[in-house]
Amino acid sequence: MRGQVERSIAEWSSTPARLPDNGPRYSPSDQKERERAYDEALESVENEARRAAKKRADRLAMQERILVSFGRFAGRALDLDGDAVELLTGGFMPIGAEFAQRARRFDAKLPHEDITQACRNAWTVCGLQPLLGEAMRITPSITGYSLLYPYSDNYLDAAEIGRDEKLRFSRRFRERLRGETPQPLNQHEKSIWDLVAMIELQYPREGFPQVYDCLLAIHDAQVESLAQLKGQGACDDSEVLRISCAKGGSSVLADACLCRGWVNDEESGFAFDWGMLLQLGDDLQDVRVDMKRGSKTLFTRATAARQPIDEIAARLLNMSERVSERMERLPHGSSVLKGLLRMSWRSLIVMAVADAQEYFTPAFAAEMERRSPFRFGFLRARQKQLTKRRGLYANLFEIFLEPAGSTAIEPECNLCGAAAANP
Repeated sequence: MRGQVERSIAEWSSTPARLPDNGPRYSPSDQKERERAYDEALESVENEARRAAKKRADRLAMQERILVSFGRFAGRALDLDGDAVELLTGGFMPIGAEFAQRARRFDAKLPHEDITQACRNAWTVCGLQPLLGEAMRITPSITGYSLLYPYSDNYLDAAEIGRDEKLRFSRRFRERLRGETPQPLNQHEKSIWDLVAMIELQYPREGFPQVYDCLLAIHDAQVESLAQLKGQGACDDSEVLRISCAKGGSSVLADACLCRGWVNDEESGFAFDWGMLLQLGDDLQDVRVDMKRGSKTLFTRATAARQPIDEIAARLLNMSERVSERMERLPHGSSVLKGLLRMSWRSLIVMAVADAQEYFTPAFAAEMERRSPFRFGFLRARQKQLTKRRGLYANLFEIFLEPAGSTAIEPECNLCGAAAANP
């Protein structure tokens, strides 16, 4: 793992810190047209969310209308063709709904915010599956691994829990990942132990050692992040980068292993770089929150020193291009899927700049806005609107928990529902 971290850091360090010349540009009139499509889709979804659909048939019909509305939006605002829209509405979105259903079956009290957080990882794994020659589907191990980290991350991030207690929990969690079975001390630990068992059910330890090596690697990276990024000791840019690289890279490498139980060197390198890219993208998204809570990232360190973060964001955009080049070398996966992933990485960075515009120079922000399908002010205004209407979208979330098939999903193991069944 250390060699993988060093290789990815070297790749990052050699990436130009200036904006790339490629990628689409949008005029103000182009952006306004796309914003109209956005608002039309948003109004349609909100109208559906306000309806009281008590019958199963009505809820399923509502799901279909929302998918159709999203498809129109994706075509008009994001310039996606029919195949790309179908992959989103017939692939990723149903995958997300199925994952949410499985998560709720595991723990009926799990908040929809935690399920959404876990679903982001499930989507990453399901994006990896076709790239590794596998069918896109939710499996027991994907459910277990994706849910592990809302349970553990949110515990480790909780301000009311002391650092020593967090480290004690982390040591016990590591024992469980190693295959030991310490008696859980509470319901929280029992849920985590059961999620690990879901992975063991699909991938027995003796046959798939790479899976558990990756799980231990991401756990160790998270503990190191807890001890150093949020600690009081000195931590320079190189150390912050190393920790972020290890945490993000090992997370998506674990995702890749869960696709079929193993990866080769080319697949491993791509997955690790993808993970580093996502971690740094998340750090950019969270720069304002991280500044408030004192977390050390490349972006917060530069901001605290009153330096604009233009060059780090530009390097991140160039890094996404390099990860795309690695993806193209993989023999599996359609051009449609690869195009969607490439667009999602670029959008993650552009939208993060829109949200944290005050940390960039005006010239850099203006250039990034030209690369966005929407004006930055429009994006910030709609984000505030969505935040105010969380209750409305919570109702919509519940509607999508209705299985679209004629029968409910079969339990993937006898542990599903265990957390809900135990008070």
